[in-house]
Amino acid sequence: MTTPLPAPLEPLFTHQTAQVNGVRLHYVIGGQGSPVLLLHGWPQTWYAWRKIMPALAEKYTVIAPDSRGIGDSERTDSGYDASTLAEDTFSLVRSLGFQQVFLVGHDLGVLTAYAYAARYREAVQRLVILDSPVEGFGSEDFVTKLKIWHFGLFQAPRNLAESLAEGREHILLQWFFSRARNSAAFTQEDIDEYVRCYSGRDALRAGFEYYRSFSSNAQLFKEYSKEKLRIPTLALGGEYSGAGWPFYSLAQLAENVSSGIISQCGHYIAEEQPEELLQRLNAFFSEQEP
Repeated sequence: MTTPLPAPLEPLFTHQTAQVNGVRLHYVIGGQGSPVLLLHGWPQTWYAWRKIMPALAEKYTVIAPDSRGIGDSERTDSGYDASTLAEDTFSLVRSLGFQQVFLVGHDLGVLTAYAYAARYREAVQRLVILDSPVEGFGSEDFVTKLKIWHFGLFQAPRNLAESLAEGREHILLQWFFSRARNSAAFTQEDIDEYVRCYSGRDALRAGFEYYRSFSSNAQLFKEYSKEKLRIPTLALGGEYSGAGWPFYSLAQLAENVSSGIISQCGHYIAEEQPEELLQRLNAFFSEQEP
């Protein structure tokens, strides 16, 4: 069962589901105007965007899905590569009657967002990536220099990560969110919601399958990179997390890249510094084309 919407979202947004690309996707939608598609990462869901959705809905139709296998979307045995995930979300957008979107991806959502923009080039007006480089274009160095230990564990075969994490989901997720630069951004209620969505062996497996697709994604992105994106793009990093790495990555993949660093911010930009992110997004989306 889906969790009731947070009070600030209740008048504007609704929970919905759609059967698209062979999977049932849960999404939250509200507002009016040009669509903004928000793609979350791990260990999060659509809920990661809750603090910026009401303000965005004043100008835009905001679409925040749970990605395949995550949250209240259907868990499948396969389909966790970036190409399939992009097809999922593209099919969702088309089912809603929209032809083009402003596209925002955070963390693992960056991989889906880039695949979407590269595969459906005429369907994206502007692209924003938040706090993560693209696999194969800086991601490996990023992981090494920041000593990100969990990528290797989550990619381990034979369900090792699931076996270690099952029954300890709260410990695992609490550890990640407690390490945010602004840990006060997460209430216990927030963390409990994420734990709800990632609890149980099948939920854990679906989340870890995203990491197990990294190598195939890197090969896919190598092909996509042969033709750079021509749309305006924006790469933002948290001062104490991704910093300039998203720009370093996206500059290899797109011709028209702007960048910025969100001060006093860790990895979870939309939750740690929502007002600053809103300002950046509104300015970028409203820029006039040259």
